[in-house]
Amino acid sequence: MSSFLLSNLSLSILLYSYFSYAMSSSLFPSSCQLQGQFNLNRMQKSGDVILGGLFPVHFFSSIPDLSFTSQPQQPSCHGFYVQGFRQAQTMAFAIDEINNNSSLLPNVTLGYTLYDNCVELGIGFRGAFSLVSGQEEQIILHSTCVGNPPVVGIVGDSSSTRSIAISSILGLYRVPMVSYHYFATCSCLSDRQKYPSFFRTIPSDAFQVRAMIQILKYFGWTWAGLLITDDDYGLHAARSLQSELSVSGEGCLAYIEVLPWDKDTDELRRIVNVMKKSTARVVIAFAHESHMINLIEEVAKQNVTGLQWLASEGWTATAAVLQTTKFMPYLCGTLGIAIRRGEITGLREFLLKIRPDLHHNTNYGNSMVKFWEFTFQCRFAPAPAGWLEGGGALCTGQEDLENLNTEFLDISNLRPEYNVYKAVYALAYSLDDMLRCKPGRGPFSGHSCGTLQSLEPWELLYYLERVNFTTPFGDQVSFDKNGDVVPIYDVMNWLWLPDGSTEVHNVGEVKGSAFKGEEILLDEDKIFWNFNSKKPVQSVCSESCPPGTHMVRRKGEPKCCFDCIPCSEGKINNKDSLECTSCPEDFWSNPQRDYCVPKKTEFLSYDEPLGFCLTATSLLGTNICAVVIGIFFFHRRTPIVLANNSELSFQLLLSLKLCFLCSLLFIGRPRLWTCQLRHAAFGISFVLCVSCILVKTMVVLAVFKASKPGGVTSLKWFGAMQQRGTVLCLTSIQAAICTTWLVSASPTPHKNTQYQNDKIVYECAFGSAVGFAVLLGYIGVLAFLSFLIAFLARNLPDSFNEAKLITFSMLIFCAVWVAFVPVYISSPGNYADAVEVFAILASSFGLLITLFGPKCYIIIMRPVLNTKKSIMGRGSES
Repeated sequence: MSSFLLSNLSLSILLYSYFSYAMSSSLFPSSCQLQGQFNLNRMQKSGDVILGGLFPVHFFSSIPDLSFTSQPQQPSCHGFYVQGFRQAQTMAFAIDEINNNSSLLPNVTLGYTLYDNCVELGIGFRGAFSLVSGQEEQIILHSTCVGNPPVVGIVGDSSSTRSIAISSILGLYRVPMVSYHYFATCSCLSDRQKYPSFFRTIPSDAFQVRAMIQILKYFGWTWAGLLITDDDYGLHAARSLQSELSVSGEGCLAYIEVLPWDKDTDELRRIVNVMKKSTARVVIAFAHESHMINLIEEVAKQNVTGLQWLASEGWTATAAVLQTTKFMPYLCGTLGIAIRRGEITGLREFLLKIRPDLHHNTNYGNSMVKFWEFTFQCRFAPAPAGWLEGGGALCTGQEDLENLNTEFLDISNLRPEYNVYKAVYALAYSLDDMLRCKPGRGPFSGHSCGTLQSLEPWELLYYLERVNFTTPFGDQVSFDKNGDVVPIYDVMNWLWLPDGSTEVHNVGEVKGSAFKGEEILLDEDKIFWNFNSKKPVQSVCSESCPPGTHMVRRKGEPKCCFDCIPCSEGKINNKDSLECTSCPEDFWSNPQRDYCVPKKTEFLSYDEPLGFCLTATSLLGTNICAVVIGIFFFHRRTPIVLANNSELSFQLLLSLKLCFLCSLLFIGRPRLWTCQLRHAAFGISFVLCVSCILVKTMVVLAVFKASKPGGVTSLKWFGAMQQRGTVLCLTSIQAAICTTWLVSASPTPHKNTQYQNDKIVYECAFGSAVGFAVLLGYIGVLAFLSFLIAFLARNLPDSFNEAKLITFSMLIFCAVWVAFVPVYISSPGNYADAVEVFAILASSFGLLITLFGPKCYIIIMRPVLNTKKSIMGRGSES
């Protein structure tokens, strides 16, 4: 392969030197002279303007060795290619049709010169340079060579490699070159910096690759093998396919194998073994039919079935050699993309009229003669030695084509020919637009126009870039900024009919759009699948992850190969992705991890058992306080009520009732007003309660001292006014603390999502922990003072034994709230509110029962003891 490229590169350099030499007028001050001629198969027709063409009329060629020490011999071609000859005749037909069209190029006759490139780079070069330099001697008596160029544009070449080489030279002189063939689709030719004069009426491989990806995507095939040829067509297609798959993320390639040029049995066996071992059931082949023949022979030899072939346009619709009973068991059901099929009215009639004598051929080495001899299996005189003796016939040139069953006349599947037709018309319309230019309004220097008398190829190039017309078949033809035509492909499917014949039929199309990208339209009911299920095969490296899981790629393997791992809690996934999606803050994943559900809300509710019990207990305590107030009010004149400072007792009962009621603010969904009010009401109620107890204790102690000699004066400091003032003063301090707290950092409702991820715990945020600590601390200080004073007065006579009750009540109160702090801090969620409510209720019941339980017992159960004598008597006994 390297020697082949090297020889062709050397030939290209020599030809370029020759071409530049021939084009240079400075070497010949008085005339333009040919430096040599190539002996090439050609067809030609004279005209005012000549269009050139390069077509593969022969398959094979014999190239002499290039020793660079002597003039090389002329190459020879063999292996007649009927389709290539029909493509050349299609160009001749299009030019003949244009000449007969009075509305297109009126008063201008187009001619043509068509060369056979023999599917060989060197010969293609010779043909291209012969076209642009001319093959006729021209003696022009001017200081420079003037006049029309030999050709103003070329239709061809038929492969990417030859197009790259030829257009890189023609582009220097801005000679338009319009290719048409499915082997000239390399995306590299869209580079206008390198190939400024190259156009094509077939989509580039960039679109062919995207069309392939659309088919893969349509059927969900994400795992495929790739077979390519070792040339620009295959290598650039592989590069583009890998790039597009990487960008789109639509699939991966299990393997990439390069098909050998010749029948390398060992290499072909290795490639087929790779295909057999791979889990990819889809095989993409960017190849020519000549490469596919050797491969499929090995596939048939190893009996490799169960593969879905995806063919490039290089062999989808034209590889009749593969559509045989030997190969169809393996290739039946093949899907592929093909050049847009078109209809050319009058082409068959034109082909039937061709005759060697109509072209005045005197050189029997030309393409028309070769076609005639190949088709009718005869030879023109003089026949080769031994031909007649061996039973061969002589050609007359009058043989009848119509009665001959030949591929040449089958115009039911015109694809490359239709592109040739469009290419010729593109050049013709460009020339027509140029000749319709009005002087003074032209696009060139000084608003000049191009003229037929001084036509330059670059002038035609300007109009070719802007050409826009519609074919009789209804297809719009125009070129984008890269010289590529508006892309469209037919999607083909291979059928093996019951009678053993084969059919390649159209099942859809892929269109390109500047706005919508690639659009694929398929008629699935028409597609034949070569599988027992009669359904599309599954070709994936890893099955799609089920909902609730995400992909974890396997180390060292393509991205399409992965394991499925369940999403973690709080995350979901409904598609193949590497990461699960976190649910919004107020939502949580369902057990299947496939969608987010609203989080359960949690707070100390009236409806739940705990909230209901605490509410009932709070109301019970409130009612008991109301009953005790009623009892004390009804018996307010009795000695036991009067002896226990009835006014402070009523204030204490009222504050306890408020304590019971404030616990209800901790139950129910937190609101702004309940958050702000709950701790303020709790703090003020309890300070009022404890202040009453503290004053009560101080009064008891003062009364005891006053009962002793000289102690009467102590009572005047604890009269009714002083008692009320002390209670009010102590309560006002707590009110000031609460007000400062609410103003500086007010408690607010808060959604706690940290405690339990799947729940939202509604709670009241303190706003300021310091404010809450000061509130509790102040209550604790008053409670401790009450306990301390009551403890000191615990041994007073029984007539003043309320000090013992106060001591016991304060002991309970302090025990509850000392235990409250650690339990509250460690309690999660709504249990923290329940702990605080429990502490409020427990301390309130403790005060209510210890302070008022014995008195109510005497009042209700032992009224005989509720007398002044009884109370005073108990005091004297003690």
